[in-house]
Amino acid sequence: MNIAIVGVSGAVGQEFLKILTERNLPIDELVLFGSARSARKVYAFKGKKLTVKELKHNDDFKNIDIALTSAGGSTSIEFAETITKHGAIMIDNSSAFRMDSDVPLVVPEVNAADALKHPKNIIANPNCTTIQMVVALKALDNISHLKRVHVSSYQSASGAGAMGMAELEQQVKDYVENKDISIEKFAHQLLFNVIPHVDAFTENGYTKEEMKMYNETKKIMHSDVEVSATCVRVPVMRAHSEAIWAETETPVSPEAFTQACENFNGITVMDKPMENLYPMPLDLAGKDDVYVGRIRKDIANPNGITFWCVSDQIRKGAALNAVQIAEYLIEKKFN
Repeated sequence: MNIAIVGVSGAVGQEFLKILTERNLPIDELVLFGSARSARKVYAFKGKKLTVKELKHNDDFKNIDIALTSAGGSTSIEFAETITKHGAIMIDNSSAFRMDSDVPLVVPEVNAADALKHPKNIIANPNCTTIQMVVALKALDNISHLKRVHVSSYQSASGAGAMGMAELEQQVKDYVENKDISIEKFAHQLLFNVIPHVDAFTENGYTKEEMKMYNETKKIMHSDVEVSATCVRVPVMRAHSEAIWAETETPVSPEAFTQACENFNGITVMDKPMENLYPMPLDLAGKDDVYVGRIRKDIANPNGITFWCVSDQIRKGAALNAVQIAEYLIEKKFN
């Protein structure tokens, strides 16, 4: 099994390396690709030193079985044919192909089998906020069909990649040193602030990030569920949080939903509010699961459940989800 990482020098690319080191994939060869700026960098992998190749339109992917790509949408579009033309399956972390009807959009805990039908040899990794939400929603939908979801996200700097995290860190240093606080990556100062603005605004008043949650949830869950989102950037370094109000066709008790979450692969329940136990990003950065807490009946809706969930945006929200797709393909397709 030969695997490639495209965009290895970025935050998600580096997480790919960590996760592939941690997990037991049958890798014969790992090949690293990056931009001209990243080419010739050297990274360690399981006792070996691997040199980054420059991503070019050539035959470098001829012997690659699976390519994990996280180099931005424009790069994914430009190099998709180069990556897949010899049969490699491209698991893409960008938004470039998510709504393409010939490209499956996969969260393994929810719709793993979709990954087996990929006519373009491309499988899309969903948006980070969508991934953690649909894992929790699937546990609820298994009890009673979802009709509507309202969600407010509290998204960490890591959602804007390595540059986003670096900017928040620099703003902390600027503040401590009594310097003017620099703002480049975000629309406003993130330190000591919350910004109700993630991605560009669209004509309907929602941002692209919010519309991703609307459209992607339907595709992943094969559902008519309606989703209304407000996405907010918060001064947290890593791991996204979401407050979710979900309406089902028939009433679901908090106890039934809690049990469903406890029995669901990929969810950890942290729900003892009287003991101040609930998911928080400070505690859960670097963890694999989606953590669910504050489970309660929605007092404004007899068919409603409301809850809070937290998950590491770089791991389950990006790199880990893609690796789990690869693991599923290896189990089902390559064996």
